[in-house]
Amino acid sequence: MEAKTVFVNTDVPGIHNIDVYTAHGGYEAFKKALGEMAPEQVVEIVLNSGLRGRGGAGFPTGRKWGSVPKDPTIQKYVVVNADEGEPGTFKDREILNKNPHELIEGIALAAYAVGATVSYIYIRGEFVEGYHLLEKALKQAYAKGFLGKNILGSGMKLDIYLHRGAGSYECGEETALMNSLEGGRGNPRLKFPSAPFPTVSGIFKKPTVINNVETLCAVPHIVKNGADWYKQWGTERSPGSKIFSVSGHVKRPGNYDLPLGTSLRTILYDYCGGIRGDRQLKAVIPGGSSTPIFRAEQIDVAMDYESVAAAGSMLGSGAIIVMDETTCIVWAAWKLIRFYAHESCGKCTPCREGTYWLEKIVDRIEYGSGRPEDLDLMLDVSDNISGKAFCPFGDAAIAPIVSTIKQFRSEWEYHIQERRCLVENPYQPVGTSV
Repeated sequence: MEAKTVFVNTDVPGIHNIDVYTAHGGYEAFKKALGEMAPEQVVEIVLNSGLRGRGGAGFPTGRKWGSVPKDPTIQKYVVVNADEGEPGTFKDREILNKNPHELIEGIALAAYAVGATVSYIYIRGEFVEGYHLLEKALKQAYAKGFLGKNILGSGMKLDIYLHRGAGSYECGEETALMNSLEGGRGNPRLKFPSAPFPTVSGIFKKPTVINNVETLCAVPHIVKNGADWYKQWGTERSPGSKIFSVSGHVKRPGNYDLPLGTSLRTILYDYCGGIRGDRQLKAVIPGGSSTPIFRAEQIDVAMDYESVAAAGSMLGSGAIIVMDETTCIVWAAWKLIRFYAHESCGKCTPCREGTYWLEKIVDRIEYGSGRPEDLDLMLDVSDNISGKAFCPFGDAAIAPIVSTIKQFRSEWEYHIQERRCLVENPYQPVGTSV
């Protein structure tokens, strides 16, 4: 069954307005925290709930909050990653478009827990509707006394600012996001093993908590109902619910708020109604385009962090991209590597040069000029990117190449040898292949 944690009130008409939001229990968790809980107790309840970051990394949220220095004289910040640039992911956009006050309440609770007085929402520039709805929601929250000075008479102060990004995928990486937020280029910062985490030295070299939209939207429900309530769903190591964004060749694509540990087969066939046109399933990317691909016979996997990793991929952002039998795997990989080559920030040589050459090699394979040695050449180029790039972007970029060669090598070989797609009627826009 659907857990309906973050999405519990998403479909309520007018929920984006503060009066409707409060009529359905909105800001009750924030009032509870201010009136009954010390900041440390909020951190503890989030830690005990097992909530993990929903942006892709899956780091325990309570541990992140608990690592913020306790000194009340130090300026602290909460930064919201609302950039959502991972292909196949569209959960945060739906939250912003339908229930922006849920995010604001989550931010307020995070700020109270760590002692922050300023928050920035770094929102993807293309999210025009979400931006304007957040603008309106913030004005309403200030007017009702949930933001500003002496919030609800508690003495707490919090100001939230909206900051629009410029469409850079790389700015989803937290250090690149911080550079962009400070007015610099959206390039990542070097992370030495001994370098401080953002919770110690983040934006403006001050302690900074950076959380994803979905992560923060789960917090009000956890604070209001308790850690044990949240842990009724999910698994021991991956508790709670997760929003899965399902796109591609299914009958009912969309966002599904489900318990972690729900099987991929159940999501595709019970919730999404099966494959479009009752065709055969061919492949699934389980966690966004930067995660390794699964073959059809691998969908009996529990969708939680540990199980997906054990099966050879990553849960990532929970973006499930479905491909039926009409899909040419070479074409799919080509589309993805073109995206990553375009989005590389260019700061480091392995990623800048490696993604460029991967795109060129797949170009010639797609257009009928591939060479038998190209597959091993691409694996070699990928090996020179893996673990050697400045940030995780490099490893993300090679996933579509390495995993599709591993899982569908014979299809790549056919494409090179026969200079055409293996499938008879591939689903491709006219003119993308010979």
